[in-house]
This record gives sequence, structure tokens and C-alpha cells, in this order.
Amino acid sequence: MKHPANREFFAYWNEQRGEDIAPDRSAMAPDAVRHLLGDIFVLGYDLAKGYPVRVAGTRMCALLGSDLKGRSFTDLFSGDSRRNIEDILVIVAEESLATVAGVTASTSGGVPAHLELLLLPFSARAHTPLSLTGLLAPMTPHPGVLDHGALGDFHLTSWRHIEPEPRRRALRKWEMARGFMVYEGLR
Repeated sequence: MKHPANREFFAYWNEQRGEDIAPDRSAMAPDAVRHLLGDIFVLGYDLAKGYPVRVAGTRMCALLGSDLKGRSFTDLFSGDSRRNIEDILVIVAEESLATVAGVTASTSGGVPAHLELLLLPFSARAHTPLSLTGLLAPMTPHPGVLDHGALGDFHLTSWRHIEPEPRRRALRKWEMARGFMVYEGLR
């Protein structure tokens, strides 16, 4: 990850997951990442509706020129990038693999912008729909870019899946009796 906000959000997500493959949505407290909330979003896992945006931060909405709640996330992407982002969202949600992607977009005036997209899964719970979260961060400050119109026409330029390192427990070995060993797990 190149963008500091994405690195920070990933570290928080990783901390909240503990021993699990992904954190529960309720474990992600907004207060802990308050300064990042403007760039954070939550998506519903619904291919038929294009992975609708459930929540989107104010900076993200400003970059795209409108409130994104209820809009299709995949509709932000053009051409082959739309199929690719759909495949990536399936992998993130169903295989619980975090993913970081490079995105280029352009304004209605044709000014290009480079962004970094982080997609993170939430743990699956019985009787609740799947969802995922992420952060969309501009790679460089965009003074004046929005003067040329809101960003659109997203294209994926690169992506990679991130497998967090498994949490290993330290073990303490106790010999209780000859031939009988007890291993105590430590955190």
C-alpha cells in the first residue's frame, strides 16, 4: 500500500480481527478512525445491485460529486474494469482477502486523477448479509481538480490481494509426568 491512510486503516482492521480471518463489523469503531471517515465506505454484497454503497464518507462523495448511498459501486468503473472489480469484490467478501488497487479516474473536463482503493472484508455472520469496507484515497492532493468536474470513469490499473500474517501463539511446554506433556498456549 502506498497511501498512508490505507496503511493506517488496514492496520486498524488487522488489529480488530484478532485471531479471526476478518473482524466483525461491530468491532470497527468509528471513533478509532475518525480522521479517516471521510474516505471510508461500506458496500453491501449484492452482485445484482452492483454492490450498493451503504455508507460513504464526505470526501469520497465530494470527489465523485454526489452522495453515493444506494448507488452501485461497480457502476463507477468502465469497461473491463467493471468486470474486474466485480471479481475482486467476490474474492474480498467470499474468500476474506484484503485487496489494494490502483485506480485512475478523470473529471468531466478530462483531468486525470490517480487513487488507491483498499477493500477489506467483514466476517460472515449467520443470518446477516455479507458486507465489506474500504477506503478510496487520492494519491496526490487535488487542488483545483474538482474545478474541472467530479471524478468518474474509473479504471483499474493494478491490484493485489493481501494475506495478513497469521497470528501465532507462543507455546509453553510442561512435562507433567514421564511421557505426558501439556502445551499451554500464550498470547
